[in-house]
Amino acid sequence: MATEKQKEAARQNIGKAREAQSARAHGKDIPRHSEGLSTADKDKLADEKFAFPEERKEPLTDARHVRNAIARFDQVEGVSDAERDKAWKRILSAAKRFDVEVSESDWRDLAKGGKDRKR
Repeated sequence: MATEKQKEAARQNIGKAREAQSARAHGKDIPRHSEGLSTADKDKLADEKFAFPEERKEPLTDARHVRNAIARFDQVEGVSDAERDKAWKRILSAAKRFDVEVSESDWRDLAKGGKDRKR
């Protein structure tokens, strides 16, 4: 189940998408995708730029990617709790560097029920 914060974020995203769609319909040139890392750019990153370097998952190159890594943390499959501990430390370090507020002090405080976690 989604939290109220997640529902509000989804509502805001839908509103932005509708505004952009309307602007496109009226002739404005608005890109359909936000700039992100291309596969080639991701392949060029050093292993230490990832939350999970051995799997090369969850790049930590800017604030947007740090927030995404936190949001998708419990979706990463095939990693041990020790690897998650190390990844969480890397995420917290990147969050501090990019001025991203993190309310959880431990990854175990994140929402339960991801693909790799037992309920």
